[in-house]
Amino acid sequence: MGVPRSDETGTRLVSRSVRVSIPTLRAVLDAMPAPRTFWTAPDEATAVAGGAAATLTANGRDRFGAIKEGIDRVLRSGDVHAGTEAACPRLFGGFAFHDEGTDDATWAGFPGAQFVLPRVQVTDTDRGTWLTVNAVGPDATAEAVEDRLDAERERFETLDDPAPTPAPEIVSRTRTTPRESWRRSVEAAVSRIHAGDLRKVVLAQALAVTLDHPLSVPDVLARLGETYPDCYRFLVEPTAGSPDRPAFFGATPERLVTRHGRTVTTDALAGTTGRGDTPAEDDWLAEELLGDEKNCHEHELVAETIREQLAPFASSISAGQRRVRRLATVQHLFTPITATLDSDTHVLDLVEALHPTPAVGGLPPERALATIRETEPFDRGWYAAPVGWIDAAGNGTFAVAIRSALARGGETTLFAGVGVVADSDPDREWDEVQLKYRPILDELERR
Repeated sequence: MGVPRSDETGTRLVSRSVRVSIPTLRAVLDAMPAPRTFWTAPDEATAVAGGAAATLTANGRDRFGAIKEGIDRVLRSGDVHAGTEAACPRLFGGFAFHDEGTDDATWAGFPGAQFVLPRVQVTDTDRGTWLTVNAVGPDATAEAVEDRLDAERERFETLDDPAPTPAPEIVSRTRTTPRESWRRSVEAAVSRIHAGDLRKVVLAQALAVTLDHPLSVPDVLARLGETYPDCYRFLVEPTAGSPDRPAFFGATPERLVTRHGRTVTTDALAGTTGRGDTPAEDDWLAEELLGDEKNCHEHELVAETIREQLAPFASSISAGQRRVRRLATVQHLFTPITATLDSDTHVLDLVEALHPTPAVGGLPPERALATIRETEPFDRGWYAAPVGWIDAAGNGTFAVAIRSALARGGETTLFAGVGVVADSDPDREWDEVQLKYRPILDELERR
């Protein structure tokens, strides 16, 4: 069922904020209580949060609507004092890739949807850093929240900035998809495309890496910020208690949607090549990507579908010029898309309409999703699904959780996928998957 579960229902929200001076965001994240949240995006404030003043979970096909209703109950009224918009109460979370969620042990604790209003949130903006404390419940009072605010302010301002934890050693690697199985899967998908059953399908792999000691997610997120400063970095932890403290994190280049008032911004990101060893080789690879028929066809399928999915909500839609977006290990074809809403549409309505984009699912959507379920020998869980935040006005930003991994105890599972179209070659697609593991794998291997 999609009825949301909340640990606080029909209750009152009290929220207070104050400016604060902190050592580093990494130190703050390390000191936050579970479940921890981290979110940063280009041209947005960075949020580090912990604890759960309210938790919403949902499963099933109506999970988007159920979460929207639950958020409205939590945020629609209350006693809120915030010094800046970025410090106002927000819920952070995301969804599983498939509507039915997952019962795979790898994703234990991660429901079909989960959103948390944190008890404590630190928001870093261009104009300073803010501490927010939230309480939800029939007994929530301004006095209690203000006392907690004072205590948390003193705690964070006196934090030590601990030295980074030594990176773990990789003990072993286990692939879910052997190379020969991959070849058969891609060839079968291409055959279905030639037969007219599919236009495109995105097939993914998982790589389980055993480490000699548990990963320090705050350290990895800090290092990812150095290498991928323009990506959407995120951390989501489940609220269900677990001794191995699982954490889903990543640094994704792909935004699903941003909604601010009636302005909507999204991106088409599909088509990939590597980086060159020299500036000249880099430029050559970019020009080759812009002229490559297979990659341009894959990219246009994504851009066209995004425009079609936004059309029912928009009074106007415009797309920028297709170009190449360069990251540390790969280059992508990229088209920015903006729209003006014709009514006060909630960000979750847009998320539901856009997920999954053809960049992570395929076309036609239902046939592509069925092919993914039949073909992939692992459960995607929250991989390639929407993660982000929502405020009381229905604004928010969601990214597509690619270039991501799930850390659980001494094991970290990495995920990566590629778009298969009519002229896809299994070996080239295999190589592209390995390239897309690099953002996380490089940080695990950094000494």
